[in-house]
Amino acid sequence: MTGDAADPAREAVDEVYRTESRRVLATLIRLLGDFDLAEEALHDAFIAAVERWPREGTPRNPRAWLVSTGRFRAIDALRRRARFDASRAELAARLARATASSSDPDRDEVEDDRLRLIFTCCHPALKPDAQVALTLREVCGLTTEEIAHAYLVEPPTVAQRIVRAKAKIRDARIPYQVPSRAELPERLDFVLRVVYLVFNEGYAASSGERLTRHDLSGEAIRLGRLLVDLLPEPEAIGLLALMLLHESRRAARTSRAGDLVLLDEQDRAKWDRELIAEGTSLLERALGSRRFGPYTLQAAIAAVHAEARAAEATDWPQIVGLYDVLLRADPSPVVELNRAVAVAMRDGPGAGLALVDAILARGELADYHLAHSARADLCRRLGRTAEARGAYERALALTRQEPERRFLERRRRELEGAFRTVTAAESPAETGTPTRGRRRP
Repeated sequence: MTGDAADPAREAVDEVYRTESRRVLATLIRLLGDFDLAEEALHDAFIAAVERWPREGTPRNPRAWLVSTGRFRAIDALRRRARFDASRAELAARLARATASSSDPDRDEVEDDRLRLIFTCCHPALKPDAQVALTLREVCGLTTEEIAHAYLVEPPTVAQRIVRAKAKIRDARIPYQVPSRAELPERLDFVLRVVYLVFNEGYAASSGERLTRHDLSGEAIRLGRLLVDLLPEPEAIGLLALMLLHESRRAARTSRAGDLVLLDEQDRAKWDRELIAEGTSLLERALGSRRFGPYTLQAAIAAVHAEARAAEATDWPQIVGLYDVLLRADPSPVVELNRAVAVAMRDGPGAGLALVDAILARGELADYHLAHSARADLCRRLGRTAEARGAYERALALTRQEPERRFLERRRRELEGAFRTVTAAESPAETGTPTRGRRRP
């Protein structure tokens, strides 16, 4: 096999890994019954793909090929280890029997393997912080470092939570299944929170070269749709509406070079009006129930932005009012920060800065880069150049995402030139993630 022929095959493996690896892992966990064994099998399957696809060609169904290969390699590994541990022989035999009678792992079921995996990771026997960390690691494939940065904790802490959660699932024999309908309502809150966090990481990645990760946001929306089909509760509907309304702006949020485009500078003709219409319809459905909560309220804020055909037409008084309701329903310092930015747009930068300074004075958002970015923007609009520069430098020190870093660097350089009016699009309010960064996994 020549290098030229091998390169497309390797690119195919890389693409399948990006798009399918978490689905393959979810199915392997179901088939093998063990997180660590499934992760090892996933690794072995992709090693086999790198070795064989250049010679044999990319299979017609890569996901099914990887599942089958990973499963058989896991059985072989267990048989080899059986020489030292008799329990491994019994497990290998059981898996071999299950393999012989298993159905096609690629079939499209409502209760698909990734949904099963989410409910397993969110089982009430696990601590809430472990539920979030495990799901982000296993369902989304985030590294422990990415999770730690997103929630302002140390990587070893996240790693320890994941290890303990896996051990709890194994030792308590937590079932790998979607709960019965009788159990679903009490389990739904944790699952919605996890789906929300998955979408946030896709819509505004916590680190790296890209502003967004479409694979994650797309998967969150897919899971959101499954949840609405499975249990059409108002907050599940509201969360799906929220994700669709934000996803509608994806194409306009970055330039061709991958740089951040502010909300007031976006080409609104690029906004996906079909997603906006669907999100708005879902929002009305959730609001009509009168049993809605924080996700639906956030969707309502996103809808106000979506309805504005131009930045100057944004109804900031309505947005402030919605944040007032959201703060009562789900109080947090980041929601306060978003409200402060909206107040600045309604009443002027001085009013907003007073609120931001009060939040920072409490120390709750001292390590949250968007708080310092918002303060820098408000100081700049007030002509307080030295304070603005200091706030930009603090935000830069805390930012790990390259498009955000370039944006902040550009804003800092602009302080040396003429000031121009800046909208709240460079504030946390534009990100659509008002609780992100402070809820610990």
